Amino acid sequence: MDLYYKINGNGHPVVLLTGGADIRNWTFVAPLLAKHYKVVSFDGRGTGKSPSPLEDVNPIEDLLSLLDHLEINQATLIGHSMGGQIATEFALNYPERVSKLVLIAPGLSGFSYSKEFEENIKKIHEAAPDIDKMVELLLSNPSYRVVTASPHRDLMVQMLRHHMNRMFEWPAVKLIWPQRPAIERLEELTPKTLLIIGKEDSPDNLRVANYIHKHSDARIIEIPDADHMVNLTHPEKLYRQITDFMKE
Repeated sequence: MDLYYKINGNGHPVVLLTGGADIRNWTFVAPLLAKHYKVVSFDGRGTGKSPSPLEDVNPIEDLLSLLDHLEINQATLIGHSMGGQIATEFALNYPERVSKLVLIAPGLSGFSYSKEFEENIKKIHEAAPDIDKMVELLLSNPSYRVVTASPHRDLMVQMLRHHMNRMFEWPAVKLIWPQRPAIERLEELTPKTLLIIGKEDSPDNLRVANYIHKHSDARIIEIPDADHMVNLTHPEKLYRQITDFMKE
């Protein structure tokens, strides 16, 4: 197994997934969960301390390989942002490996994001290779208005700079997602699912959360005064909601 991972605590396995960041994304949540569970956090391929990809990246199969390597037959998956998208796809394709599913401000493959969202992403890409400008543009997004005003802004900036530097190391590869996309299969989602979203997240991310809630059996919880980085700004609230859900 060439992916970088950490394990803390004992008990039922909980795997933490993130997207455009690294395991520092779980700096405040992982220690709380490790009081009760065996918590596995890892850097996806090409992020954090994991190696850059040599070919197209299949995050679903990478997760499967990690579980097999750690001899984890079944785990609760907790995915944030694109990590939530990966967790959803994994639960649809390998439901027998997922005991419960927690989605925090998740992405959703196949979802039609707004023109404004797409234009913001384009502006960030056009600013490359000026990483400071790319970070500035990203943090100006409404999704990050709470975290940028919090004591955790510096950690957020550090993660973004590191992630963007790593992306410049990548060869010309793409992410491989299962077909059909998750948006067409949400009714097939069998693990019990909890969806958590900050009320101050962007309109697009709120639309994704509501879509998943309406087209699956997922329970939805909104956290007041939280944005896309609820995991950094409201870890205690996340911890309570997740542990209550897992005890059911």
